[in-house]
Amino acid sequence: MDPSSTEVLEKLRKYCAFQERSHRDVGQKMWDMKIPSNLHDDILIELISSDFINEERFAKAYVRGKFRIKKWGRLKIVKGLKEHNISKPCIQIGLREIDDRQYMKNLRQCIDEKRLKLTEKNPWKRKSAIMRFAQQRGFETELILELIG
Repeated sequence: MDPSSTEVLEKLRKYCAFQERSHRDVGQKMWDMKIPSNLHDDILIELISSDFINEERFAKAYVRGKFRIKKWGRLKIVKGLKEHNISKPCIQIGLREIDDRQYMKNLRQCIDEKRLKLTEKNPWKRKSAIMRFAQQRGFETELILELIG
């Protein structure tokens, strides 16, 4: 690699070291930096071989963050991982980061949060609004129904 390639590689290493990145994130960063596309594969290979990019590690970090901080459900998390082009096996490994008891607790909090904000008196409309809200957060319909009755 020439000196400019080494400089670019160093910038991308710092970018990856700051927080976990997916292949897609790094690819987008290379486009933003206007790196010629013929160098993208070589740079990605270098970053993967030096463990700056790790799909499994990214999946685990993504799941932990979206679950603990944003309180997302599994469906929304999986959708996000797919948008990052994460493989199915890595998605499954990432989802193991979710504790089932905490998952149900998050769902209960989501439902309670919506219940408190609703002013609708009609029980069917209330239930429907709660259902939509929890589904938008990525929770499974059957679990939502189980809790709202």
